[in-house]
Amino acid sequence: MLGPADPETPAVGTDPFVRWFRKATPYVHAHRGRTFVIAFGGEAVARAGFPELVHDLALLHGLGIRLVLVHGARPQIEERLTRRGAELRYIKGLRVTDDAALACVKEAAGTVRVEIEALLSLGLANSPMAGVRIPVASGNFVTARPLGVLDGVDYRHTGVVRRIDRASLRQRLDDGAVALMSPIGYSPTGEVFNLSAADVARSAAIALQSDKLIFLLEGPGVRDTSGSLISNLLSRDVESLLSDSPSMPEDLAQSLRAGADACIHGVERVHLTGPCDQGALLRELFTRDGAGTMITATPYEELRPARIDDVGGILELLRPLEEQGVLVRRSREHLETEIDRFSLMERDGMAIACAAIYCFPEAHLAELACVAVHPDYRGNCRGDKLLEHIERIARRRGIDRLFVLTTQTAHWFRERGFESASLESLPMEKRMLYNYRRNSKVFIKAL
Repeated sequence: MLGPADPETPAVGTDPFVRWFRKATPYVHAHRGRTFVIAFGGEAVARAGFPELVHDLALLHGLGIRLVLVHGARPQIEERLTRRGAELRYIKGLRVTDDAALACVKEAAGTVRVEIEALLSLGLANSPMAGVRIPVASGNFVTARPLGVLDGVDYRHTGVVRRIDRASLRQRLDDGAVALMSPIGYSPTGEVFNLSAADVARSAAIALQSDKLIFLLEGPGVRDTSGSLISNLLSRDVESLLSDSPSMPEDLAQSLRAGADACIHGVERVHLTGPCDQGALLRELFTRDGAGTMITATPYEELRPARIDDVGGILELLRPLEEQGVLVRRSREHLETEIDRFSLMERDGMAIACAAIYCFPEAHLAELACVAVHPDYRGNCRGDKLLEHIERIARRRGIDRLFVLTTQTAHWFRERGFESASLESLPMEKRMLYNYRRNSKVFIKAL
């Protein structure tokens, strides 16, 4: 038996880079040929570290990922408005774009687009871009319409996305180019509209049914009331989070709403992470736990009944404990015949914890067995969640006591209400199978 014990010590002499690279390999394979829409604000472009982000984007392109980049331009627009003695008005979080503001929007968006294209064209020796040739495609991919008059306010040249030219975007991606989209849209009558970058990114991701929509944030990210980073969020829970966080920055709220809507419309995963943290984008994409918040329509980590195709993952969880003598060795064939007794905790397709229940209905007893948590995921109460799950199963089956046999983790079970018991407390058929050489201790918990 194993509760959340101390993590395994990495193999002595293993190079950290080699270890990380090997762990990242499954994601390299999984991402190749996929389409990612990545949105970032004009603040990111203005930052001194922006070239490093471009290097990371070039790396993604080099790994065979199809990229659609959507940039904002708010600080660049506001700087131009200030120089002209004008301002971009906001009413209820929405921008009012008059003629003077629209001129600044056009100028700023064009300047930012050229800066990004220039950085993606770098090929200096002794730099991450050495020998890189990345074609960049910009264009009138977005058809927009005016936001119109809301509550008596005419928002003038502020618009919303009406349609994305999906065929043109896909053609550019098929040609090997990085597609670059500005927060500007065009009407069939030739008008130009100032758009939200989050709206453009959301609409592009839905139109392309992209594999990922990624927002690179400026602030500390999505936090709970205690200030801790929220690593996983269901799309259906976003509105509740926004209601509970009235002081949340508007750009973060827009990204959350756009991300939730994208999930509802078929985009499997939306990520929100910060570019200010060096390498955050790469950590988010190439490590299992990421560096930001992921929004999904269905749980990213779930606890469910095990299936026959989970046997390999369960074997990987149990093998280290069997080698240490913590668990009794079980063969693949044995596991296959008893797979319906197992529950599995899965994270992004990986088995990270498991437990089994063996019922003895006549005695109103059940055995909790094969409790194992992957060394990288001990903590965060996963062992407790497994125990609660097994207890619920036992109660549904009319069981009122749960017992365990353990040699090394007695303390963990005692802390959770198990009490020491004698061998005679067990059902007769279990006593007949007791291994006196292991000399396991018996603990029982009343449910």
